[in-house]
Amino acid sequence: MAKFRMVHTDFWNDPKIVEEFTPEDKFFFLYLLTNSKTTQIGIYQITKKQIAFDIGHSIESVNALLDRFINHHKLVAYNPDTRELAIKNWGKYNFNRGGKPVLDCVKSELQVVKDHGLISYVGERIEKKEIRDLYDTYNDSYTIGGQEEEEEEEKEKEEEQQQQQQEESDLRNNNENVYEFYQKNMGVLSPFIAQEIGYWVQDLSEDLVVHALTIALENQKPYAYAKAIMKTWADRKIKNVDEANQLSAEFKHKQESKFSRRGTKEDIVPDWFKQQKEKRQKERSIEKTKEEDLPNVSDLLASYNKQKENRE
Repeated sequence: MAKFRMVHTDFWNDPKIVEEFTPEDKFFFLYLLTNSKTTQIGIYQITKKQIAFDIGHSIESVNALLDRFINHHKLVAYNPDTRELAIKNWGKYNFNRGGKPVLDCVKSELQVVKDHGLISYVGERIEKKEIRDLYDTYNDSYTIGGQEEEEEEEKEKEEEQQQQQQEESDLRNNNENVYEFYQKNMGVLSPFIAQEIGYWVQDLSEDLVVHALTIALENQKPYAYAKAIMKTWADRKIKNVDEANQLSAEFKHKQESKFSRRGTKEDIVPDWFKQQKEKRQKERSIEKTKEEDLPNVSDLLASYNKQKENRE
C-alpha cells in the first residue's frame, strides 16, 4: 500500500524556515517529514546510519544536523536509546483530516511508541481535538502507570538495601569474636575481608574460621593462607575442628611416608648400564694382567750389563 506525506505550501512561507533555515536545513527537514520511516503520528524509529545513507551525508554531518534541529530550531526530539524521532509540528501539516480510519491508525501507532515522552512532545501542537485527546490519553495512562512502576521499583530497592544491611549487621554481631581475633592478631580488618570472613562463618563455623586463622599465624602466613585452608575444608565438607585436625594429621602422615620412601628407596639401575659397567671392569682386569706379565725394565738392563762384562 502506497504511503503519502503531505507538505503544505505554507511550509515555504513559514517565517522561521525563511529566515533561519539554510538550504541544507530545508532539505533535511523535508527529509524528516517525508522519508519512508515516517508514521501517521509523527513519531517513528530511524537510525542515524539510515539517515546518512538516504541523504548521502556522513554520520558526523547527520549528528550535527540533528543537534541543530533539537537544540537550535527546537523542532525535533530524538531518543538515541530507542532510536525514535519525533517532529514537533507534525500535526500542523498532517492532521487536516479526521475520521475513524485516521483515529484507528493513530491508536495503533501510539501503542508501539517506546518513549512516551515523545507523545506529549508531538501532542501539544496538534490542533484537532479528537486526535489530541488520543495523545493525551496515552500519555496520561503512561504517566500514571509509569509513576506507579517507578514507585514500586524504588520501594523494592529500598527493601533490598534494608535487608542487605540487616544481614550484614546480623553477620557482624554473630561473628564479633572472629573479627576481634583477626584485629588483635592479624591487623586492621577491611570491610571486604570482614564480609568475606562472615561468609566463611556461614559456610563452615566460627570455630573453624578462628582455627584456620590460628594455623596461618602459627606458620607466619597472611590471611590468604587461612583462606586457602578454609576452601579445602569447605570442599571436603569439614564440620568441626576435630575433623579439620584429623584431615591435617592424615596429610602430614602422607607427606612423611612419601619422604621416607624416597630416603630408603634403592636406585633403579637399567640392565644396559650394569652390562657396560661389568665390561669396563673386565677390560681393566685384562690390562692389569698384561702389565704384570711384562718384564721389569731395571731387570732387563742389569741382565744386559752382566752379559757384557762376561764377554769382556
